[in-house]
Amino acid sequence: MADSKNVLVSGATGKQGGAVARELMAHGYRVRALTRKPLSDPARALGKLGAELVQGDLDDEPSIARALAGAWGAFSVQNTWEAGVEKEEVQGKRFAKAAREAGVQHFVYSSVGSAHRKTGIPHFDNKWRVEETIRSLGFPSYVVLRPAFFMENFLSPWFKPGIDGGKLMMGIKPQTVLQMIAVEDIGKYGRWAFDNHQKLNGRAIDIAGDARTMPGTGRIIGEAAGKTVEFVQVPIEEVRKASTDYALMLEWFDRVGYNADIPGTSRESGIAPTTLPEWAGRADWS
Repeated sequence: MADSKNVLVSGATGKQGGAVARELMAHGYRVRALTRKPLSDPARALGKLGAELVQGDLDDEPSIARALAGAWGAFSVQNTWEAGVEKEEVQGKRFAKAAREAGVQHFVYSSVGSAHRKTGIPHFDNKWRVEETIRSLGFPSYVVLRPAFFMENFLSPWFKPGIDGGKLMMGIKPQTVLQMIAVEDIGKYGRWAFDNHQKLNGRAIDIAGDARTMPGTGRIIGEAAGKTVEFVQVPIEEVRKASTDYALMLEWFDRVGYNADIPGTSRESGIAPTTLPEWAGRADWS
């Protein structure tokens, strides 16, 4: 029998995988951290926390099989913006199938909020197809988590340079309310999904921690950063020139938007959601 506390975490040196790995290790799980670069600083940091570093690549099926051997659980996440929509889907399906073949008992997949709602957004719809594959594989138990927009995106190269100059620039309407989540909360929900594998078996759960307009978000970030940050609506056609996929997502935010039940999921899980002011107050805006 595989140790019931032994979990392989993919994307362990990234945001979501790293948050899940740290949360699991802090609560007694033995974590194998799948990484392409076990000598990298993020991987070494996980190793110091107690993770077993295993070298592997989501495009290399034999390396995935080796990493999964003997694992009781697996956490699966892929990166659209790194892999591309088609390749991400292939990676997600490959990892799930390898996990089933390796005898993994509990599988947790990080999808995206509203993946099931026929959004027409390429990097949402591909995750729905990965979800469907997972459902078809017959895992003894599995859970799908569907996080909303990451608060950490505001620290990324997409937004941070503008914020440094006092402008939060995004191609959505000023009145649009956007659900968002702190990555650390994804880690907490990840542990919840492993702790409660029997109770949550077969569930797909949309998760978020706060909901704000972009003018309000700019004010909150500005207060945390000690400066005035004004919202600037970027013309959607300018966004489309850079990425049709991203533009489709922003248009969907305006038209439909995420619909996670923030208070209901918090009550069920016992996880207090991180609000945007709490997250921004801890972030490094220097």
